[in-house]
Amino acid sequence: MLVDTSRSYGRDIVRGIRRYVAEHGPWSLYLEPRDLRSQFPAWLKDWKGDGILSRTVDETLLRQLKATKLPVVELRTTVLKHPFPYVGMDNSVIGTRVAQHLRNRGFQHFACVLDDSENFFIERSELFTQTVGGMGFDCPVFRSKHPNWEQHQRDLAAWLRELPKPAGVFAVNDQMGFWVLDAARRAGIAVPEEVAVVGAENDNMLCETASPALSSVRLRGQTVGYHAAKLLDEWMAGKRTPKPGERHYHLPGDIVVRQSSDIVAVEDARIAAALRFIRQHATGQIDVPRVAREVALSRSVLERRMKSLIGRSPGEEINRLRFAAVEKLLAQTDLTLDAIAARCGFAHPQYMAEAFRKRLGMTPGDFRKRRSV
Repeated sequence: MLVDTSRSYGRDIVRGIRRYVAEHGPWSLYLEPRDLRSQFPAWLKDWKGDGILSRTVDETLLRQLKATKLPVVELRTTVLKHPFPYVGMDNSVIGTRVAQHLRNRGFQHFACVLDDSENFFIERSELFTQTVGGMGFDCPVFRSKHPNWEQHQRDLAAWLRELPKPAGVFAVNDQMGFWVLDAARRAGIAVPEEVAVVGAENDNMLCETASPALSSVRLRGQTVGYHAAKLLDEWMAGKRTPKPGERHYHLPGDIVVRQSSDIVAVEDARIAAALRFIRQHATGQIDVPRVAREVALSRSVLERRMKSLIGRSPGEEINRLRFAAVEKLLAQTDLTLDAIAARCGFAHPQYMAEAFRKRLGMTPGDFRKRRSV
């Protein structure tokens, strides 16, 4: 398995292969930690094996794979010309799905940040802009002209400042999404209130390290790995011989909604300010009267406008964000319930635990156990 394990998608592919082998093996497997630029292991040139599963990044590795004369199933490239069958994601769906997600959240201004290093990134961008255009909206696209990261971020920040707001921004991969969030912070742009951002690939490290956490389209790597292993197994067993270059596409999963797009776009300036204030202070000791004073509205007007625009009252929005913070701390830390309650704005840990159970149908302890598996 010549599969990069530096990103979540590659690791999910390996998990899918492992599941197939557990069901249909045993196989003798070669696997090592790899990134996309890892070299072809020299000893495989004279290896008397039966088949290879590969995510090929350059011509050098492609030539070496061809030279083995073995059955090879390609899991990455559709750009390099090769005779191997390909199993992977249907990128044409990703851009459309993100456009619909942002439109469903009320956005009328859209933009896209492009990484043109791969054709499938370009395809994602094109389908996003086409879908947005079909809805009757414009969609500017940011293309970096500077290899220097600092200059790239300055250009990106300046571009974000010029966007009409609130704007829904699609970054064609999570690396670009991570950079968009950094540039927005440099530019003093509130995320997601002024700019909501969605990436693609759902790389856990990038998405969870981003500030705020990045929403992203989940790629179904385990499905790809499983079906690639099945294709290779049938080929090695002589049950079928794939046609040169045949392609097997699988639909991506849903969008994993995190804080970067967890918003309903509103052009009401005071309600937008209320939402921003709630997001910034929900885990502190705030209440609805405090929010109303902050935006100079009566409580009744604030309640009515928020309910009309986002379908939630100010109190419901405060609780939604507090419990989202509880879930994150349960999943990512070993803090006690007392400590979590204090950090998330709950005066009484027992009340928090009981309310959590009613909302999710499980205790905080059960939730923590499930997320740690």
